[in-house]
Amino acid sequence: MRIVAGRFGGRRLTMPADARVRPTADRVREAWFSILGDAVAGARVLDLYAGSGALGLEALSRGATSADFVELGAPSLAALKANIATLGVETVTTARRGDALRFAERLAPASYDVAFADPPYAHDAATALAALFRRVPFARILSVEHAANLALDGDDTRRYGDTAITFVYAP
Repeated sequence: MRIVAGRFGGRRLTMPADARVRPTADRVREAWFSILGDAVAGARVLDLYAGSGALGLEALSRGATSADFVELGAPSLAALKANIATLGVETVTTARRGDALRFAERLAPASYDVAFADPPYAHDAATALAALFRRVPFARILSVEHAANLALDGDDTRRYGDTAITFVYAP
């Protein structure tokens, strides 16, 4: 896996040593960021269910000013920290070990500009996160990767094979 574009474009990322991790395909990330467009430049970014940190690090590569990462799995957190160090972005990032949904439940409205989430498909975390965001919009935009056959309460959904990304916008 690599950073698709921006100042770190082409740089390879360390992947977690965990067979349960499902990395977002480069073409899906490229489309995801094309849809977000200028919303990322200068943004405070939150990457929930961060895994290797590919989404938040891609955002930094494309001009985000800071990125906070939340990841529960130890192998993923180790890969994330290695990727942060490799790119030299320690001063503009925070990596937290914890449950992403519980972290989001404690956020105030407008805590971030752009929030990414790539929860495990096998759980109902995507649905719960979208519902939470409708109650407390903790960012201007929440974008969630999920199984394409899941109907998520969002404002715009794009499908890429068996993967979908749903965008939910703050009122």
